[in-house]
Amino acid sequence: MGPTRLRHLVLPACIAAAAVLAATPATAHVPEQAASQQAPALAPAGVASTLDTLARQVATSLTDRTARRTLTSALRSGPVDLSTLRTDTTLTGRVRTADQAVRTAKGLPASTGSLVRARLADDSMAAALAAGTVPLVATAPSDDDATSITAYEPDGRRVLLDPVRMPTRPVIVVEVDVAKALPAGLDILRQALAQRGVAPAAAPAALANGGYWATKVNAVRLSDDQEPWIKGAAEVYSIVSGFGLDGHPKVDIVQMPYLDYDGTTYYPNQLLVHFSAYKYNLADVVMMEDDGDTNYQQLAQAIAAVLLTIFDVGAYIPLVDAILSAIPTSWWTDDPDFVDAWYTLSTGSSGHLNGAGAHGWLEVSPYWVAPL
Repeated sequence: MGPTRLRHLVLPACIAAAAVLAATPATAHVPEQAASQQAPALAPAGVASTLDTLARQVATSLTDRTARRTLTSALRSGPVDLSTLRTDTTLTGRVRTADQAVRTAKGLPASTGSLVRARLADDSMAAALAAGTVPLVATAPSDDDATSITAYEPDGRRVLLDPVRMPTRPVIVVEVDVAKALPAGLDILRQALAQRGVAPAAAPAALANGGYWATKVNAVRLSDDQEPWIKGAAEVYSIVSGFGLDGHPKVDIVQMPYLDYDGTTYYPNQLLVHFSAYKYNLADVVMMEDDGDTNYQQLAQAIAAVLLTIFDVGAYIPLVDAILSAIPTSWWTDDPDFVDAWYTLSTGSSGHLNGAGAHGWLEVSPYWVAPL
């Protein structure tokens, strides 16, 4: 089945504060009443409900053979931006509405562009799709521990799929193009934090003064945990925090676009912590994932509200717990966005560092950033 996508085990609140740390059939037609009894739905909210509605609409559009041929042909070459399809004017309008709803739910501007896309759940399904097998259409459940995945037939009937055993029938997945959303979202996050008084730690002036020390990630690996086959690659970023020269908390947001799958070791040689404007030679790292639902405006508000209440007392205070306490409660239930955390990295940190939550490790070394 190929590598599994990142799966993040949510720490109980008490552990996080202290250390920061049944098979079902592969495919089964289920009447509406029975389906609801076997897989109780969560209250509709934001991105998840928008994508589920659009998945059903895409499925019904496949009753038109021309529309089905156009979409399935495009999917054999990779993920498809649904706003580019021009076979069904009704579906075009629905995609536009879904795009707008997703951007609003994620706190992104219209300039971000279209974010709703479709892809094959697995490359192995391409042959059956090319042979003319009519696909199902689904979206990944917001709960990684869901006991079933809801997919749709072209006639609108719901089909419950086993989240562990991949079906042989092709499945088209409707999802957020997180690789496109994340860079835009992180820009919003940086701007929103700065506007609320939590400035970035990077200081270009440090180069003019002769350079500065940084922490370089030589290798990184996250835990190999089973997750539904329908999930795609992860989009990971880190919130790096410490005390600035003025004694106030500072935050840098670092994207880690290569970190797609768990159970895989990556060798990025990426600078993660820049000590150019920190009062102490210590900083913390909270690794996060955008699973499609992240609202960057809300995240910035929450983090700023907590960090602005913390002041330098003459000794370094880890900021991990404060950042984790700021994460909206809903993110710890159905769609955990927290990956792991590393406390008090210093200018001398080197070697193998396990995450506080035991979900992964970093191999790091000091790096001197010299002026040109």
